[in-house]
Amino acid sequence: MPPVWLLIHAIGQLLLHRFLPGSQLIEFPWRWAGAVILAVTATTVILAAGVFSRRGTTIKPFEESSVLVTDGPWGFSRNPIYLAMLAALAGMAILCGSLTPWLALPSFFVIITTRFIQAEEEMLRARFGAEYDAYCARVRRWI
Repeated sequence: MPPVWLLIHAIGQLLLHRFLPGSQLIEFPWRWAGAVILAVTATTVILAAGVFSRRGTTIKPFEESSVLVTDGPWGFSRNPIYLAMLAALAGMAILCGSLTPWLALPSFFVIITTRFIQAEEEMLRARFGAEYDAYCARVRRWI
């Protein structure tokens, strides 16, 4: 599940920061900006989950959606929850302040794209057809 991958990457960031930090890129107190980003991304995920619940569709990967959600943050990104998770990792890297925690971001991006997004897109295309294709033409996968 994506939250598990998020947790694995966040723990990896902390371990990299602790044992192999590399250069210090961001000094105190500027590192607290990462905490703000973490708070905003957590709020975004909670609110997005509420939208799925109110619309009566699933938030779980690989379960069939009953409704194609295209408004709100989905009008900006086809994957606002995954985007918020990626931003949370950026917030964690800023909070750490060192170089190596940033290495987790490309790894998370590739795993989420290849293991989840591509399969979810196939399922949505099979379920919603031309409506989903039109949505894809209007809205980018990430940003």
